[in-house]
Amino acid sequence: MFRDSYRRTRARRISFILVCIVACLILSIYSVTIGPYPMTMGDVIDVLWNFITMQLQDDTTIAHIVLNLRLPRIIGGIICGFALAVCGAAMQSMMKNPLADPYTMGISSGAGFGAALAMILGIELIAGGGIVVNAFVFAVIPAVIILFLSRFRKATPTMMVLCGISLMYLFNALTQLFMLIADPDDMSAVYEWMVGSLDGVSYDELLLVLLVTVIGSLYVQYMANQLNVMGIGDESAQTLGVDVERRRLVILMVITLVAASVVSFTGVIGFVGLVAPHIARTLIGSDNRYLIPASGVVGSLLLVASDILARTIASPVMLPVGVITACVGGPLFMLLILRSTKETWS
Repeated sequence: MFRDSYRRTRARRISFILVCIVACLILSIYSVTIGPYPMTMGDVIDVLWNFITMQLQDDTTIAHIVLNLRLPRIIGGIICGFALAVCGAAMQSMMKNPLADPYTMGISSGAGFGAALAMILGIELIAGGGIVVNAFVFAVIPAVIILFLSRFRKATPTMMVLCGISLMYLFNALTQLFMLIADPDDMSAVYEWMVGSLDGVSYDELLLVLLVTVIGSLYVQYMANQLNVMGIGDESAQTLGVDVERRRLVILMVITLVAASVVSFTGVIGFVGLVAPHIARTLIGSDNRYLIPASGVVGSLLLVASDILARTIASPVMLPVGVITACVGGPLFMLLILRSTKETWS
């Protein structure tokens, strides 16, 4: 009887992941059709199929629009949504705290501060690196501070989250200070970067983000059982032979590098890493073997859907996708908190 119940639960979790993948693919194809040049989902599928089978005439207008103008944005949404959600799920499980995600841990705010330095003051940490290098380095700084706190002050997970939130406010305040002295053009650029956008993402950038996301996600998935054990509490995990402090530090380093890579190119896209794991956790439970991939596909689905809203809700004006994720994610997160129970985290 127990075995049958386990099989049904496992089948339900796998089915949920597969349904989300199919829904994300359908929504992504539909998203490619949105724009001033009219096309149908059939047109998009024909272009993609001909491209895959190497029968594509890439000099056609529709092929150029699909492959060069619209598809990078959609692929960016899929990859970035997946990466941020996996990072959020790992952080929440590792620290057993529903507020942990790349934004509340200060990673995104640090990246925003680094970008503001380059845009407003022209300060580049590496000559020619520009916004991306600055954003990446300053995204890593909060994690280094938290790692130092954990290593030498024996910080608890709650202390680490509170430290991340304090760093988030600090970097946000410094960024706002720079914006007060910026000229209108620079201030507009910083604002757009701070709310996050998928505009202008290239295939070269996507390849780098994809590589980091795949490696980081595979490692987090490999550590799923360790995360399950860590979720029962530090003392209990240590009695089961898990070096909690070391594992937490390594996992935090990995997910910081993944999140920093994403926000370096897209800007600060909030709430995906916070909301997607909560949706997955509410529907399939807290087993990280299934929660991590489920959170990833839910994150991709959320970001692709938000991008569709961003391009259609005020058409022909395209809103930054981060505005939509915040407007949708805030109320949705509140609803999930109100409907969830303590058992969700057990």
